[in-house]
Amino acid sequence: MTDTNPQAARMSQINDHATHYLERREFGDWDEKDQAELDAWLADSKTNCAVFWRLEAAWDRTHRLAALQPSETNRVMQAHAPFWRRAFKIVAVFAAIAAIGVSGALYALRPQETTYSTTVGGRQVVAFADGSQIELNTDTVLRVRFDDNRRLVRLVHGEAYFDIAHDAKRPLTVIAEGNRIVDLGTRFIVRNDTNKVEVSLLDGRVRFDPADTHARSSSTVLAPGDVVVSTATSVTKAKTNTSKFLESLSWQRGVLVFDNTPLSDAVAELNRYSDRKLVIADEAVGKLEIGGAFPSNNAAAFTRVAKELLGLHIENRGDETVISR
Repeated sequence: MTDTNPQAARMSQINDHATHYLERREFGDWDEKDQAELDAWLADSKTNCAVFWRLEAAWDRTHRLAALQPSETNRVMQAHAPFWRRAFKIVAVFAAIAAIGVSGALYALRPQETTYSTTVGGRQVVAFADGSQIELNTDTVLRVRFDDNRRLVRLVHGEAYFDIAHDAKRPLTVIAEGNRIVDLGTRFIVRNDTNKVEVSLLDGRVRFDPADTHARSSSTVLAPGDVVVSTATSVTKAKTNTSKFLESLSWQRGVLVFDNTPLSDAVAELNRYSDRKLVIADEAVGKLEIGGAFPSNNAAAFTRVAKELLGLHIENRGDETVISR
């Protein structure tokens, strides 16, 4: 009787999938749909990622080794490129996986990600070689992987403005709380407040794929002016106007703009930019509305207006400023 090892069978299946995806990417007509399929498979498990990255690394080494061969060997290899490229790849992949094992692969093959972060009240602009730019707002963490094959950004938390150069073979993918935003050449904003992800499109197009929860509705392509909000229980899409978009980007100038905004919402927004927190004393005060442009790093200017125009009481208590009647 043959004893079947479930773990070995699973690894063999993962190897087959990884090889299949790399063959399609290297030798077939790879497009945005193919990349989305690969990204989804990689997101399924760390083991999928480990095996694929190991395969990818082995394939890259094969290219480098081939470049070092004597000219005659290179000539023969070029003449029989389809055969040799597949042979090199498959042999390298299985030899590498056999040598390293899955646990080793998970350690050695962590993606070459670069982490960018801002402090509370800070901002940072990151420019990339392809002409793309990402601007991080206050208290934001991004993990970025840009290489020859993919452009992947993980928005751990916070808010970022994306101005992305279009590349059909390497569409930029942003992941936030399981939601996926695939750039189709555009400018957009993504905000991740952990319990809510909001995507606002200024121009161009993006595809929004909701997280694998209740909301596994079909993907949707956003047009300029569209805003998608994804929570644990719903996904909604609405249209907004240009002035609202400009207001949402006022943080790039160090300003927050409120237009008949409930005081509780304005305070929540200001608190993102300072370690000293504003506190609303009661619900009735929070419902009062306020308008104007305020420096994001100067809560005192905001409380001064609340005091003078709304007749509210401002009191400093330790690390908090309490707003009350």
